[in-house]
Amino acid sequence: MTFEFEVPMIGMLFMLMLTIVYYSKEKKVLVENRYFEIILICSFAYCILDTLLHFFASIYSFETLNTTLFGFISFANKVMSILSVTLFFSLLCYTLAISYKKCHDNEKILRNLLRGVVIIYTVAALFTSIRIEQVGTITTTVGSTADLSYIAVGIILVFNFVITIANFKHLDERYMVMLFILISIVFFAILTINFPGIIVTDLLVTSICYVMYFTIENPDVKMIEQVSLARDKAEKANKAKTDFLSNMSHEIRTPLNAIVGFSECILTDETLESAQKDAQDIVVSAQNLLEIVNGILDISKIEADKVEFVNIEYNLKDELSELIKIVQPRIGEKPIQLKYHFAEDLPYNLYGDIGKIRQIVSNILTNAIKYTEKGYIAIEVSCINHNNESTIIISVEDTGRGIKPDKIDKIFDKFERLEEDRNTTLEGTGLGLAITKRLAEMMGGKVIVQSKYGEGSKFTVYLKQEIHANTAKKLKRVIEPIKVFDISGKKILVVDDNRINLKVAVRLLEQYHVDVTECESGFDCLKKVQAGERYDLILMDDMMPKLSGTETLKELKKLEHFNTPVVVLTANAIEGMKEKYLESGFVDYISKPIDKKELERILSKTLADIDVTREISFEPLPSEIYDLDTPLQDKEEK
Repeated sequence: MTFEFEVPMIGMLFMLMLTIVYYSKEKKVLVENRYFEIILICSFAYCILDTLLHFFASIYSFETLNTTLFGFISFANKVMSILSVTLFFSLLCYTLAISYKKCHDNEKILRNLLRGVVIIYTVAALFTSIRIEQVGTITTTVGSTADLSYIAVGIILVFNFVITIANFKHLDERYMVMLFILISIVFFAILTINFPGIIVTDLLVTSICYVMYFTIENPDVKMIEQVSLARDKAEKANKAKTDFLSNMSHEIRTPLNAIVGFSECILTDETLESAQKDAQDIVVSAQNLLEIVNGILDISKIEADKVEFVNIEYNLKDELSELIKIVQPRIGEKPIQLKYHFAEDLPYNLYGDIGKIRQIVSNILTNAIKYTEKGYIAIEVSCINHNNESTIIISVEDTGRGIKPDKIDKIFDKFERLEEDRNTTLEGTGLGLAITKRLAEMMGGKVIVQSKYGEGSKFTVYLKQEIHANTAKKLKRVIEPIKVFDISGKKILVVDDNRINLKVAVRLLEQYHVDVTECESGFDCLKKVQAGERYDLILMDDMMPKLSGTETLKELKKLEHFNTPVVVLTANAIEGMKEKYLESGFVDYISKPIDKKELERILSKTLADIDVTREISFEPLPSEIYDLDTPLQDKEEK
């Protein structure tokens, strides 16, 4: 007696275990998983039938098979051929589902195709013959049914192989597995042809199912991956928060240290000259601190997609010339030449958000000054004009430290400062270039960096702007009248719960010779107005305890004959707050720290019914003063 059923039985047992494991878990039904289930069921049924057939073959000799048993074996072999075709065509449907969106989204097409193939082959199998032959000690099947199954499976495998190779470029692990399966099928087929008596079919279908099981969308594996991704994301977010707080703590404390330190020095300074120098350092440090805070606010607005673009008509040469003059003092005592050149064909009138353009150029210039110790910084502005559109090209070249090639992509990352060991004396958060890149991209432009490490860098910005040809180019600029404020005797009430903030506001207003009254709460403000005290202007903080500035304003408006303009004076400077305050009834908005020019604008606006200025007009200055079209090598500022 031979035991040729042992190999099929092992395959059947393994298929039983896999089937139990697969169906014992909660699954998300996916299109590709449906075909894996068909493959799994067909393989399990195939192994059961093959085990039974080889069991009978091992206990009965080929000559002693009775008619009934012979008929059962013949029918079982036809069923197995149908299962084989169904299995391999389901494998093809699986490949189609993962390869083509149309097949994946229209499962009905694949399902009908599979159903049609199985029906056609079943009819053909029923009307063809099959014979059982004995090869040595092993029984095998021959005949037209067997030949038909070989042909059908062969055609299916060829299609599957072609589709797999065509989509292998996607580098999806499922295609790699499918290619491995197809190669394995070919190998076992060659083995069976050369050694007809060897039993390998059960091992083949079992291997296919096990290999595919670990590539389908297993819900448990997917859940583990999702948990892992969520954990990694949380860890990265936590690290980013820690790095942010550490970075901000250092960057904010640096200018604060100067502000506090020099302020204490002023208290002990013995001469006015010494106190003025300390005050100048305090102003510079305060500006650095404000720049840090503004950078954080800017990047927050960008990431929240709340950046507002305000397009106006402007003259690029005038705007950038003014910006260069403002930035130049940052060079200090460094031996750096500042050179600039504007193209002659630069349009006189452009239309766009000049504020954002100034911010972009200012960030790049500041960065160049920060990392350049000697040599030059060259600004060149050119353009490409086409119809009513101009592509503005602004480049800033420096002879600074340069950037290593592998670090160039990192300079636009938030809080990124390269070579910290070399840059420990430099201030800044590393937000400037990140803001620059994102603003340029949001405006439809781009920033390109070229750098030679140790020699210098060149940043080039490309932006498209609309050309406005409504006025002829002016040869001379008319100087606006200088406004000298004189509002002596006017009464202004400042409401703030912070004594230092009150003192700052009072000191700034004193130079205009006004009568300033201080008030530390909304309740005190109401009492003073209710008591009959009259003011020409009220500057009101909003975030005060018990009664906020907004709530105080509501109560003031309820008072009869109250018509004093109230301006909100607040540190709440996030995007959209100005509009919110104006909707609440404030006539205007000024943020802390108080900017002197902004304060003068408020005074001029709210006290417009009073003669608050004396206008001093000058004749237009010679145009040569504003002529910046000299070639780069000849024009410089020191």
